[in-house]
Amino acid sequence: MVAPGCGGGEGVKREESVRERLERMELPFNAYGVDPYGVSKSHLRVFFEVMAFFYRNYFRVRCHGIEHIPARGRAMVVGNHSGGVAVDGAMVITSAFLEMEPPRLAQGMAEKFINAMPVASTWASRCGQFPGLPEHAIRLLEEDRLLMIFPEGARGTAKLYPQRYDLVEFGTGFMRLALKTRTPIIPFGFLGGGAAIPTIANLYGLGRALGMPYVPVTPYVLPVPLPVPLEIHYGEPMHFEGTGNEEDSVILGYVEQVKQRIAGIVEKRRHERWKGVEP
Repeated sequence: MVAPGCGGGEGVKREESVRERLERMELPFNAYGVDPYGVSKSHLRVFFEVMAFFYRNYFRVRCHGIEHIPARGRAMVVGNHSGGVAVDGAMVITSAFLEMEPPRLAQGMAEKFINAMPVASTWASRCGQFPGLPEHAIRLLEEDRLLMIFPEGARGTAKLYPQRYDLVEFGTGFMRLALKTRTPIIPFGFLGGGAAIPTIANLYGLGRALGMPYVPVTPYVLPVPLPVPLEIHYGEPMHFEGTGNEEDSVILGYVEQVKQRIAGIVEKRRHERWKGVEP
């Protein structure tokens, strides 16, 4: 069974406005349109108006398996990172908003450097993206929110074009978090990010000077995304038993299972993508 809207927005009524979908988003907004975490309905409206254009028209995102994300209740979507800048994160967040019924807000753990940028940090928090601190994530999950995790972190977006489908080392914090909060993990594969921003080098020195991990360089110099079709493939939920206090060897074994599941999704879909020819 395919959930409404799965497959690039075809099931979502084009005439339906972002405002209408926001009204159906099940977040406890107060009379001023702000939830207990400071998430702002007015900021979300601007964000999703912009992202809906990129999702539907610029990247023409194809979404598969959205039905694996529960309509309500705590869940963690965990996937691969690529593409120089976080195009993948923005599109995953937008997929949960445009493709799910009711719309859900996927909340990510923002990189630390974003919180050092006044304007960026304000918009990130107002749109539900918070510093990557365990206490924030635990609170969100205990209140049955949807959390988005990229275990590769900044190392994932730093991949060069030839390594765009490779997975680098996963952090383990997300697994301890899932065990501690009894949260199902929905693995996903994101395809096309490395082609949208084909990174040929990373300027780490310039990045440090700007307060960022690095500055990606593309063949056309600036890391401006190309209008390459993107795909998101959500897999079946994974459930793990434990308390989060297990030995490192146990946690690493669980993390490897998730990593292999994601790698399998990516490997399978990359060969099917454009019948084996990526733009």
